[in-house]
Amino acid sequence: MATVGFIGLGIMGRPMLKNLLKAGHTVIAYGRNPQKLDACVADGAQRGISNRDVGSRASIVITMLPDGPEVEEVVLGEDGVLAGCEPGTLIIDMSSINPLVSQRIAAACRDRNVDFMDAPVSGGEPKAIEGTLAIMAGGSEVSFGKAEAVLRCMGSSVTLTGPVGAGNTTKLANQIMVACNIAAMGEALALATRCGLDPEIVVNAVKGGLAGSAVLNAKAPMLIARNFKPGFTIRLHQKDLRNALLAGEANHVFLPLTAMVQQMLLSLMGNGKGELDHSAIATFVEGLSREEIEVPSRKS
Repeated sequence: MATVGFIGLGIMGRPMLKNLLKAGHTVIAYGRNPQKLDACVADGAQRGISNRDVGSRASIVITMLPDGPEVEEVVLGEDGVLAGCEPGTLIIDMSSINPLVSQRIAAACRDRNVDFMDAPVSGGEPKAIEGTLAIMAGGSEVSFGKAEAVLRCMGSSVTLTGPVGAGNTTKLANQIMVACNIAAMGEALALATRCGLDPEIVVNAVKGGLAGSAVLNAKAPMLIARNFKPGFTIRLHQKDLRNALLAGEANHVFLPLTAMVQQMLLSLMGNGKGELDHSAIATFVEGLSREEIEVPSRKS
């Protein structure tokens, strides 16, 4: 069993931390929100007093933060994780950030003889709670060997995708596919509803065929039930698509569908929907079509 530092105690971070505790690891938790930190200590974690403190006490440190600037501050800041780490410590960033930022942080860690991996996840809050996330790791074979047992406490699928940055590139590809899938689902169900069909019946009819997907199974019921309690927010998905477009620009790859859906997400954020679950991407089409996707018997 390892002593694991965990920084970032939000929707995803806390259930991931709890699964490490369930597996028997010693976990040192830290985050800026005192209430969230208190909750993690009540779950059984030890209390960290700063990022640096966590780095000095753990052999493996996991960060789960909103975006690249936060990861750079937590890891590389004056009182950051790296300032407290002993040589040989492994830092695993499980945030979804720009791959270039991951590579920049890895270079700074290498100068201090500290290992670094990027290992973003997919599956949202439900799979974080279940411990069945898909984890896409980027780093050396040696680092992956150190990390794998810990990562498998949080994910049912753990894949080394390449060197540092590859994990986040894989996650960006994942986020493109998920966002475009939800947007297409919204268009399809808006059409079906306008034509007088029950969207629940339509989903059940198509999910066993080629149109079936994990996205359809997870997000169509939320959309139809008007349940937008966030497992993964529109605001965070917009951030991921922005990073995908930046990566596309840097690598001269044309991403027209990604750009269109990213603009849809920005519009929804402008309308106060940024903290809704990303299943609400479909409401962009509803707004333009003036057609709410809902089971007919529930309509007033």
